[in-house]
Amino acid sequence: MMNRLFEIINSSIGRKVIMAITGIVVVGFLLGHMTGNLLVFKGPDAINHYAEFLQSKPLLIWTNRIVLLVSLILHIWAATTLTLDAWNARPVPYASSQRILETTYAARTMRWGGPIIALYVIYHLLHFTVGRVGPQHFEGDVYMNIVTGFRIPYIAGFYIICMLAIGFHLYHGIWSFFQTLGANHPLYNPLRRIIAVAIALTITAGFISVPLGVIFRVIGGDIP
Repeated sequence: MMNRLFEIINSSIGRKVIMAITGIVVVGFLLGHMTGNLLVFKGPDAINHYAEFLQSKPLLIWTNRIVLLVSLILHIWAATTLTLDAWNARPVPYASSQRILETTYAARTMRWGGPIIALYVIYHLLHFTVGRVGPQHFEGDVYMNIVTGFRIPYIAGFYIICMLAIGFHLYHGIWSFFQTLGANHPLYNPLRRIIAVAIALTITAGFISVPLGVIFRVIGGDIP
């Protein structure tokens, strides 16, 4: 039975299903994280109380972290092995009219999305969670860390560029998710595209709004 399970997991369909499921987990995390981040627009009390609430729930935090980490590892494994299989099956690139029509900028740059996201996550943790990079770290004051961090142009710019890359990655990932479910038909593709754009744009705009808010003094405007 275990051998059969491993055969299913290692099959092309099995790995696509794993990518789809883990992708849903990542999208859910991003939506939740973005919603929490947007509390910064309500002022220091809102975002700091939210952070204190999370810190008071270590079991919840670590469960989320472990689930997210496992999901990311499985997602990267499935994506990498599927890409390698595709390259090995077709060593000589070719183009067809249908492939050209279906290929988007997001799809063509998908391979770069993973490394950029990995760099973003590492820097984000070192910056806001650990406080090892960036300006002075204010322990327990998320609001001040956000304001002082994003007032530095290269840090704000790095975050914005990374979130744009994640947005493209999300768009193609959500588009591919529906294809995995079999919803690849001219009748459904327009709706499929709208859903992919809406989710990717919502998450990207939500995250980018924070550094932009700091840059334009909507956030922390009263702080010298």
